[in-house]
Amino acid sequence: MKKIEAIIKPFKLEDVKEALVEVGIEGMTISEVKGYGRQQGHSELYRGAEYAIEFIPKVKIEIVVSTEEFADLVINTIKETAMTGKIGDGKIFVSEIESVVRIRTGEEDEEAL
Repeated sequence: MKKIEAIIKPFKLEDVKEALVEVGIEGMTISEVKGYGRQQGHSELYRGAEYAIEFIPKVKIEIVVSTEEFADLVINTIKETAMTGKIGDGKIFVSEIESVVRIRTGEEDEEAL
């Protein structure tokens, strides 16, 4: 099993969600997060005063899938849908999941997904 975590621009969330549903994703966790990479934040003017925004608002999508092939499909779907070609498009992280338990039924691993 694989866990896919994608950090994307907030305005791309709906497009990515729709694309993931089309390829068969039945559930995901979405979090509003802040951070920076190469962007290093930016400055804005508010009522004549300049202030620095060090952490850029982003959205984190977390999905757990049962197979390597499905993980590849999810990664490619996110990559193609979230890409704008501009700095700050985000990152995708993939990690191994040892075990999953569905609390309601006690099902484990693939059955719990």
